[in-house]
Amino acid sequence: MAMRSKHGIEILDKLLADGEKLAPEDKLFTYKGILYPLAVCKLENFQALETFGARMDDVILVGYPKTGTNWLETMLSGLEIRAGKYTEEEKERRKAIGEELSVPSRLEFGNPDAFKRMTKLPSRRIIVTHLPPHLLPKSIFKSKAKILVLIRNPKDTMVSYFHFNNNLSVLPNSTWDAYFTDFMNGKVCWGSYFDHVSEWDKYIDDENVMGICYEELKEDPNLGLQKIAKFFSFSVNEEEIKSVVENCSFKAMKQKSTETHGTFGDVLFRKGSVGDWKSLFSESQSQEVDRRFKECLAESKLGAKMKYEVYCKS
Repeated sequence: MAMRSKHGIEILDKLLADGEKLAPEDKLFTYKGILYPLAVCKLENFQALETFGARMDDVILVGYPKTGTNWLETMLSGLEIRAGKYTEEEKERRKAIGEELSVPSRLEFGNPDAFKRMTKLPSRRIIVTHLPPHLLPKSIFKSKAKILVLIRNPKDTMVSYFHFNNNLSVLPNSTWDAYFTDFMNGKVCWGSYFDHVSEWDKYIDDENVMGICYEELKEDPNLGLQKIAKFFSFSVNEEEIKSVVENCSFKAMKQKSTETHGTFGDVLFRKGSVGDWKSLFSESQSQEVDRRFKECLAESKLGAKMKYEVYCKS
């Protein structure tokens, strides 16, 4: 699902244009206590999630918004293509199927018809979602499909999400201080960051679930992809992994963003850096997040993986 069809890009561009016409109160809706953007998510799609049929060989990527899911999704697609050892003819065939089906980039996007179209996608499918475990279709867990949980430190996630909101017409704009309060209270799209990570931490010991940290991938993408390839049983060598890393660098993806994501690309690929939180956080805000992290995640396995003391201290 990393490859966006031309039709899909056209739809996305139209949604962004239409979003400019929406009043702030019309941009969001609530499902089971969590906010979602009305432009890309529909209530009927959430109600039909259980009709999605997972396959055992599906590659499931989960991540809270702005934790690097687009970047990692593209790298997963690169690994899958190289592991598949597809001929050029097969690559074109698979690309044509993707173009024709125009499947939404996230499981929760679009309408229920997308779940029917997804049954026609060839294996291995890469399924990406921002949802917490309790909202995922039960078939994902029953199928024993492997799930990669992507996390990023809360301070950089918050700053990236703030800029994303303010640069995207389909989401409400706000000042940094107002957004900080909303984020800490879980009053942003896809809900509380801390609840999301805490809930996924309960699954992290499952043999079919693996956690990976954005900062870990930035530090050593080759090593990170080696771990991921082993987890998903992608048969790739070091040169193939190196090729994926080079093709999926932030600079390379930003340069191709208009081609892959239309006008949305300018919003999606901003900095991709570690430590940008220092540009906006006040000392009191930093301390407030420190306290919340200690309370909610410090003793968790995913929390330990974040290296909070390294990346979230001045």
